[in-house]
Amino acid sequence: MAVQDSSNPGRGALRSVLASHNFRRLYSIRLAGQFGDGLLQSALATFVLFSPEREPDAVRVAAAFAILLLPYSFIGPFAGVLLDRWQRRNVLVRANLLKSLFTVPIIVVVGAGQADFILGLFVLIVLGVSRFILAGLSASMPHVVNGRELITGNALAPTSGTIAVGVGGIIGVGIRAFAGGGDAGSQVVLVAAIVSFVVASFLATRLAAHALGPDHGVPVDTFASVARGLVLGARTLRDKVPARNIMVTIIVNRFVFGVLTAGALLLVRGSLHPPTDVDAALGDFVLATAGAAVGAFFGAVVTPTMTRRIGIGPWVGIVMVQGGVVGFGLLTATAINPQLVTLVAGAASIGLAGQSVKVCADTVLQRSIPDDQLGRVFALFDMIVNIALVTGITVTAFASPISGQFTGGYLICGALLVLAAWWYRRSTRSPAQRS
Repeated sequence: MAVQDSSNPGRGALRSVLASHNFRRLYSIRLAGQFGDGLLQSALATFVLFSPEREPDAVRVAAAFAILLLPYSFIGPFAGVLLDRWQRRNVLVRANLLKSLFTVPIIVVVGAGQADFILGLFVLIVLGVSRFILAGLSASMPHVVNGRELITGNALAPTSGTIAVGVGGIIGVGIRAFAGGGDAGSQVVLVAAIVSFVVASFLATRLAAHALGPDHGVPVDTFASVARGLVLGARTLRDKVPARNIMVTIIVNRFVFGVLTAGALLLVRGSLHPPTDVDAALGDFVLATAGAAVGAFFGAVVTPTMTRRIGIGPWVGIVMVQGGVVGFGLLTATAINPQLVTLVAGAASIGLAGQSVKVCADTVLQRSIPDDQLGRVFALFDMIVNIALVTGITVTAFASPISGQFTGGYLICGALLVLAAWWYRRSTRSPAQRS
């Protein structure tokens, strides 16, 4: 058996990670919660962006995605500092219950058919709590996985969570159609999301109260102290050269993924189908999302093995170059000659690049940041990358024609990925990067 593991270290590391009871429990919490997030996002996307009576324009597209993606940008830093003070297991139990509670008014507002401020407010609360939970899950990982297998754990758990979101979104579309479509169908999907959040909370109770850290108990301080902790987290991130440099690459990746997200939405609604054929456009958008999820899954599978063989720096460079050349090359081809197959293939390529870099970034942060500062650093990390993602979506929503044929923008994004890959590869060769 030892010979088999040494000949296939990736397989042996995966087996070792899955052997941990606490890892499997943390993994199940992530899957249940993020599956519910996918259901929630599916219900809201169909309600706001894929309804015949609600034509998407630049403002609607940007606002919808900002509501879905930006909440953590506002609460993240403070949540991260609290994650370094509160028992993370208790956070997972209570925060998932809080998500289920605040989903109830969303059901009421959707039933009234109003895509207004009240809907946006409650969605911001629910998804803000979701981001809080995701930061807690990332900060908890070193407590359930040994350092040697950390990159495997980071490949498996977050990537599986991303896939769970995608699966939840696809199933949500199916549930909505089975329930008769329209706003009533969206309400049924939201009820299913509540069930998922409650299940995630129950699964968290199976962990011991102190199983996820933090290692050093610190009493909860005033908001001024929290703000000082935020500054400390930012300084820690700034002073750790490997963490700072990998942050630059993930920011670039999330920005261009935002361009892909908004571009795919506009292409399926404005170029691949007539504006009135909402159901067909929704189906194609689901396929594009699935393509990105498949690419992310493949990236997660191969990243641990490739980083062991060639190192994080070379692998990040390779996947970003392929994303820039192949991914955005195919997206540009879709803009010139709209075809679903090139859109899905391009999304898969860009998803592969983004998730591969995300796995590497999580590992670099966990290896270079002290545990008692890890929660606030991951919260800052999520805040910055979500701002980058929404920035990419917003730029595309306003700069692209409503058809999504944003050829020049896609070419610029491809070049940006290649340039960032060259810069990061060069930086990893310097002595400072290895400190």
